Amino acid sequence: MADQVLDAKGLNCPLPILRAKKALNSVPTGGTLEVLATDPGAVQDFEAFCRTTGNELVESKSAGGVYTFLIRRTA
Repeated sequence: MADQVLDAKGLNCPLPILRAKKALNSVPTGGTLEVLATDPGAVQDFEAFCRTTGNELVESKSAGGVYTFLIRRTA
């Protein structure tokens, strides 16, 4: 179970990333943030976001038009 869940469904780029960045600030180092999004572009966006910020994309999956990302805060 994630330390925090962010519902970004219905939001388009770049809002899911911006909201995730803000939400990660309240997640302790080593903790996880689960992000729910419906924007298909979010898959590439979150991969790039984690690569550039150094956070770990633990899981990325899709079901029923909802993309779920589990991000571990590393810094």
